[in-house]
Amino acid sequence: MKLAQLNVGYARYPTDDPRMAEFMDNLDRMNAMAERSPGFVWRMQSGSGNATDISVPGDPEMIANLSVWDDVPSLGHYVFNTLHARFYEKGTNWFVPMKTPHFVMWHVPDGDTPTLTEAMEQLRHLVEHGSTEQAFGWDAVDSSAWRRCAMAAG
Repeated sequence: MKLAQLNVGYARYPTDDPRMAEFMDNLDRMNAMAERSPGFVWRMQSGSGNATDISVPGDPEMIANLSVWDDVPSLGHYVFNTLHARFYEKGTNWFVPMKTPHFVMWHVPDGDTPTLTEAMEQLRHLVEHGSTEQAFGWDAVDSSAWRRCAMAAG
């Protein structure tokens, strides 16, 4: 089994607005870093090389990031222990804070490429039921264990 993750958000400004420049100018860099990271398997992207122009079913204003990783420690290392962490911390500069969960993880069979529709269903499940075996957030992961693994991997 592999680990899929979906992260969604609403941009504060149009992606071509100068206030989004720091985020947009670093997307290729962050995506390339993800692809070089241990445990990275796949990420959703359009012909642009990123996913900012892929419409989320039922919500065209939403931006989605969907990827597959070997496991939670691999994803956790990329998110929290690389340059990505600096951009993650500045997220509210570019994205409106959400009142409901905007990030979800779930297990997928090896070789499975999740669809954005499937990913949104997993997020809905998390919103409705909280973290379960089917769909979960960082709160459901033994943070001390995966952080130790992520640090060792880095």
